Amino acid sequence: MNELRKKQLRSGITTGASAAAAARAAVLYLYKKQNLKKITVYNPSGLAIDVPVKAQQLIDNNTAAATVIKDGGDDPDVTHGLQIVVEVQRSGTEIIIKGGTGVGTVTRPGLQIPVGEPAINPVPREMIKAAVTDLLPPGQGLIITVSVPNGEKVAHKTLNPRLGIIGGISILGTTGIVRPMSEEAFKNSLVPLIQMALAHNYKHITLTPGRMGVRFAVDKYGLPEEAVVEMSNFVGFMLEACVEKGIEQVMLMGHHGKIIKIAAGIFHTHSRVADGRLETLAAYAGLAGADQKTIAAVLNSNTAEAAVQVLEDEGIRDQVFFQLAQRASRRAEDYVRGKLKVGTVLLSMDGNILGLDNQAKVIGRKLGWKYLC
Repeated sequence: MNELRKKQLRSGITTGASAAAAARAAVLYLYKKQNLKKITVYNPSGLAIDVPVKAQQLIDNNTAAATVIKDGGDDPDVTHGLQIVVEVQRSGTEIIIKGGTGVGTVTRPGLQIPVGEPAINPVPREMIKAAVTDLLPPGQGLIITVSVPNGEKVAHKTLNPRLGIIGGISILGTTGIVRPMSEEAFKNSLVPLIQMALAHNYKHITLTPGRMGVRFAVDKYGLPEEAVVEMSNFVGFMLEACVEKGIEQVMLMGHHGKIIKIAAGIFHTHSRVADGRLETLAAYAGLAGADQKTIAAVLNSNTAEAAVQVLEDEGIRDQVFFQLAQRASRRAEDYVRGKLKVGTVLLSMDGNILGLDNQAKVIGRKLGWKYLC
C-alpha cells in the first residue's frame, strides 16, 4: 500500500444497535440459555450488524439481562466504552421499552420523543423490537429496560442538557453504524435545537458558535434559552437548516473571532478550513481610514483580541465592528438567497458587545433582549 495513503478508519456501532443486540442476547438467554459472544441485528435497511456481547445473566425465571460495550470505532465518541445493559422480563402481550439508569428522560417538546418518555429514538426502538420479536412465543410480551451505567455523567459532555434531556444519554442511531470522524453526524445533532425553538413558538432565534456564546446570550443578555441555538463551526449548514425548518429571522451572536469569518464569506469557521480574521480586520480598518502603520499592526497581531486593541487605540473600533456586523448579516442573507433576515452581534472574550447592526436590534427586541429594553 502506498505509504501516503491514510489508514482506513474503523466504523463503530451506535447506542441503538448496541441496545438491540443486548436485548436479543438477553431474550436468547432467557428462553434458550444460549451463551453467545456475538449477536447479529439488522438496521431498517436490512444491513446486518455484528455486535460483540460482553455478558448474559439469568436474573430469575422470567427475567434476563445482557451487556454490550459501546464501540465508537475510530470516531471521537464520548459514549465509546460505555456499558449498554438491557434487561428483559416476560410480561403481558406487548413489547414495552423503558429507560433505566443512565438513559435520559425528555423534558421539553420539540424532539422525536414525547415529553416524559425515555430518550430512546424511534429507529433504535424499531431495531430493539425487531431484534426480539422472532424469538418470542406467540402472544408473549416483554418489558425491555435499557440502562447505561455512568450514562448520566457522560451526558454532560453532550447536547442533552441543552435539549432538555435529563438523567443520562440518548439511545441514538438511524443506520446502526457510526461512521468515523463523521462531521455530518455532528451537524445533524445540532438541528434538534432549532426544532426545540420552534416547539416553544420561536421563529426568531439566535445562532451562536458554542456554549460560551449560549451563556452570554442567556445569562448576560437575557435571551430565552429555548431560542438560542448552537451552530458550532457549521454556519452555512445551520442557516440552511433554519430555512428548511421555517425560522424567519436569525441573530448571529458570538465571539468576534468566529463572526468576523462570516463577514469574509466563510461559512465553515474551523481554523483548519479557513481563517483570515486578521486580514479581514485589516481590510475594514483601512475602510475606516486607518493608515498603513495601523493596518500593519493589525496584521502582525498575535491574536484577534490584540488586533481589537489596536483598533481601539486608533479610535476606530466601533466603526469597524459596525461595518463587520452589517457585512456578516448581508453575507449570511445572500448565502440562503434572501430566505432569512439576519442580524449580527460581535462579542469580546468577556461577552461585551464590540459591534451590532440594526437588524440585530430588531430581532433582539422581539426576543426581549435586556440590552435593548
